[in-house]
Amino acid sequence: MNNDSSVTSPAGSQTLSRGIRLLEILAADDKPLSIDDLARALGVHRSVAYRLLRTLEDHGLVTRGANGLVSLGAGLAALASSVSRDLQAAALPELSEAADELGMTCLLVLFESGEGITFASAPPRRSVAVSYQPGHRHPITRGGPGKAMLMELPDSAWPVEATEALRTEIAESRARGYATSYDEVVPLLWSVAVPLVVPGQPLASVAAIHVSLTRPEAEIATRLRTAATGIARGRGARCRPPPPGGGPRPPPATGTPRALGP
Repeated sequence: MNNDSSVTSPAGSQTLSRGIRLLEILAADDKPLSIDDLARALGVHRSVAYRLLRTLEDHGLVTRGANGLVSLGAGLAALASSVSRDLQAAALPELSEAADELGMTCLLVLFESGEGITFASAPPRRSVAVSYQPGHRHPITRGGPGKAMLMELPDSAWPVEATEALRTEIAESRARGYATSYDEVVPLLWSVAVPLVVPGQPLASVAAIHVSLTRPEAEIATRLRTAATGIARGRGARCRPPPPGGGPRPPPATGTPRALGP
């Protein structure tokens, strides 16, 4: 009995991990994928990918169209709707309004296990938009949204791969109150982002992305800060203003993100 458990447990964990990874792959792509595409992305044989899909399909987490292509299912949406529902309800109106004003896709990105995960996305309704779906993941050390979250973390809590150049860049970002990036997560995309800390929620950032910046970065950051303030108020909290006179805001002294306050 003990021997069987020691053998089957890792395999079961691997199967679960692969199933979750398959969902992440579908969430990160903006189009349905074939079973062969998913097998390649997972690094497994087509038959393994097919068995995973059948299980997920049985639970309504994925669906296959008449052409055989796979997309996320309604069951996953039902599960997701119960996760941080209040945060999503507070975020989407603010992101949509900012996106329409800036003409840029706006995002709410959450910090989890050293990565930034796109939690909500709102494209502008009256201009060409960059498609960036919820579920997209990237290292916190890359991209404006990740760097904005690093602004709120003490240096001791940073990933070990953080370079001195990145530390210098984040010090400058802290001084001006926002982070930027170009061609770091998605090729040829610009991003501007501000941090957001809401009690009871993961460390987060609010960002705008586009293929070009038609406004000054500081102006975009100001509008994003307004959106962040609206999201925080929707959660019964307040956003801090940017550093007075553009001066640096010292990083927190402990390993936990700073709480919102005046």
